[in-house]
Amino acid sequence: MQTTLTDSAKEAADILNSGGVVAFPTETVYGLGAGICHTEAIRQLFHAKGRPGDNPLIVHIYSPEQLTDVAEEINQSARLLIEHFFPGPLTLVLKKNQRVPYSVTAGLETVGVRCPANPLAQEFLSHCSSPVAAPSANLSGLPSATSWEAVYEDLHGKINALLRGKPSTIGIESTIVDCSGSVPVLLRAGAITLEQLEAVLPEIIVNVHTDKQEIPKSPGLKYPHYAPKASIRLLQANDEITIRPSSAYIGLSAPPEGVSLFRICPTLQEYGRHLFSFFRHCDSQGIKMIYCELPENIGIGRAIRDRLIRASGKR
Repeated sequence: MQTTLTDSAKEAADILNSGGVVAFPTETVYGLGAGICHTEAIRQLFHAKGRPGDNPLIVHIYSPEQLTDVAEEINQSARLLIEHFFPGPLTLVLKKNQRVPYSVTAGLETVGVRCPANPLAQEFLSHCSSPVAAPSANLSGLPSATSWEAVYEDLHGKINALLRGKPSTIGIESTIVDCSGSVPVLLRAGAITLEQLEAVLPEIIVNVHTDKQEIPKSPGLKYPHYAPKASIRLLQANDEITIRPSSAYIGLSAPPEGVSLFRICPTLQEYGRHLFSFFRHCDSQGIKMIYCELPENIGIGRAIRDRLIRASGKR
């Protein structure tokens, strides 16, 4: 398959509208999209990623007005979150309507919906003839792609087109909140923090366990994710370690002596923005071990911790 590289949102949307699979930028990570009305394109999307069929997809829309195209019900909790955080790095799990096929939701009666804030993503989605089902644009299990070059490395020859944009400004996947029940539940941490959500919905609770035999309501809960080829070692404050050869470090503090490659991030936002691209760079350099500083479990640090723990295989 020939993968078309394009800078035109309209050209990329035309390819998707004709039944193609198209990667596109968002502020979180790059997405890999197929129109929800194109059954074969959705099948091709799963195949290109090597994604398990029981891992649901997030549906992307360009405007909150499109929610009625995919959701059967929008309750008061969802309306408050939409008012405060759409468009942006937030996914809401809602009761789906009959327009959304079960191949998108992994057989569930709920669907994750997101309205990205990235201007090129919005332009692309506005030209699409239907909402777009899109997981992250990378091979399943590997670090998510935050640049078009990373998408091309993973998926060229497997997808129809790649809309080239700037690197993702956030760098980690969207926050996911389940609003399909009577009490909103934080399923996945992201750039919209628990503290921000609590300011709008004080009753929100945090998902603490997912039975691996069940189909999860959102991506990122069941299967191994975000892992580079290198091994991951998580560092807490005052950990004493013996540095292995061919090792790297990323974190907020100064690196341990002896690492071959490192990135010091001055803020948590920088840490999140560069985490996956650093993992990919380490793999390109043949690094065998990456030492990662675990941030505090507050703010966006909660999301970074989640990605690091999953990448290390500790969850």
